[in-house]
Amino acid sequence: MATSPDRVRIAILGASGYTGAELLRLLASHRRAEIVALTAERSAGKPVESVFPQFYGRRLPTLVKNGEVNWGGVDFVFCALPHGTTQEVIAGLPPHLRVCDLSADFRLADVDTYAEWYGHAHRAPQLQREAVYGLTELARAAVGKARLVANPGCYPTSAQLPLVPLLRARQIDPDDIIIDAKSGVTGAGREAKQGSLFAEVAEGIHAYGVAGHRHAPEIEQGLSAAAGRPLVVNFTPHLMPMSRGILATIYVRLAGGASVPDLRRTLEETYADEPFVRVLPEGMLPATRHVRGSNLCLIGLAKDRLSGRAIVISAIDNLVKGASGQAVQNMNVMLGLEEIAGLEQEPLFP
Repeated sequence: MATSPDRVRIAILGASGYTGAELLRLLASHRRAEIVALTAERSAGKPVESVFPQFYGRRLPTLVKNGEVNWGGVDFVFCALPHGTTQEVIAGLPPHLRVCDLSADFRLADVDTYAEWYGHAHRAPQLQREAVYGLTELARAAVGKARLVANPGCYPTSAQLPLVPLLRARQIDPDDIIIDAKSGVTGAGREAKQGSLFAEVAEGIHAYGVAGHRHAPEIEQGLSAAAGRPLVVNFTPHLMPMSRGILATIYVRLAGGASVPDLRRTLEETYADEPFVRVLPEGMLPATRHVRGSNLCLIGLAKDRLSGRAIVISAIDNLVKGASGQAVQNMNVMLGLEEIAGLEQEPLFP
């Protein structure tokens, strides 16, 4: 494909993982995107179709190591590298590049909190100060001005999109939030791990990271900002025998005289003009099969049987709105492109 001045020249670092593959799938239909570099340390020198045969015939670049990329021919970088490896890589990139990082390395604004939860000191604190947390619908203006965007985690996306507007409106009690979330296995990445083996996951469900999952401080960071003070939430993730998707069932206590219709109205007004966040009408609840393969977040609400409480349910595809789709959405905003470009796919059903 010939380079055109109206195209964005893109490099994907870590292109051999699930999020890298999803970036390739989404960008294939992006009219302004031109993929000029793909990296994968262990698969360097191989054509990308040897890793992902579905891209045969796309004439994509051969996989190379990070140090072999010609950065002078790149405009935008997606970093889809493992957590803990991205800080030094991004710190070494030329300053003209705009970057969206899909790892957790720049999501936590406080470097001491990062060190506490990730077990090592932050390796690029000077970059952390300029990084923008890219929950697109709630930070669009800041994302548009950013050079470096930290793409949110999948669980934090599913929790913050429904909860932040309700906390800002003072309609729920910030000290009584329970987030029960369930994810597909791709959330664990493509590396071979015992806990991701078919026999370990199929025909069952289990909680993990109980009272200690690394997404907890990320969720609390966003919710605390919305509430205007520090808060702690009860968050428990579960692994489901499915390849992709997240369903978050969130239990809240009503506040300020609010009712469930008031909560629905707040969410409808917040997301009325948003292309990817849809608030379902009364009596309708989302499921992961309703968002599979799409950049959608569906939100439903129900009155709890317990007095003064509500149940809020959100569904996203963890690889799209929870990772690569939101990253493409952020790139579009950062570069002033049409926000829905590359993301117009309707969900796959069933």
